[in-house]
Amino acid sequence: MSSKKKRGSVWLAAAGLVIQDGKWLVVKKKYGGLKGRWSIPAGFVNQGETVDEAAVREVKEETGILSRAIHVLGIRTGVIKSEISDNMVVFLLEAAGGKLMPQQGEIEEARFLTPEELKADPATSMMVHHFLNEKTETVIEHLNPGDVFGYTSYKIFDNR
Repeated sequence: MSSKKKRGSVWLAAAGLVIQDGKWLVVKKKYGGLKGRWSIPAGFVNQGETVDEAAVREVKEETGILSRAIHVLGIRTGVIKSEISDNMVVFLLEAAGGKLMPQQGEIEEARFLTPEELKADPATSMMVHHFLNEKTETVIEHLNPGDVFGYTSYKIFDNR
């Protein structure tokens, strides 16, 4: 059974943004719609864990950095191909140790980059750009992170 079938039609994911010395911890995945693009470490919530625990786990797995959740930055929610509810809670995390080491097999690169470096890099994902920009609205609707994802509805609720 594929992982998409196991998840059913309602997905819950978590992302963790670590900012250290003014630099953002970002990754380039080796697969999927974010392949080769700077994005916030993220993944699906596992059975038996809270959404903040999932964010901390994903950051550790993808980058080697240990962290703890500080607060919710926002929620990204969308519907894929009019049938899959895809939801992600984005947390601000505080680094608590570890060593920067990209996850073998899944992550091409993991780096701490300045906001200026991320803004200037065409490989920076739409969601990273969203959180880099000054907050102007609480709810952003009618976004398209890329046709590769197949979203028929996509919103970001910004809690910064």
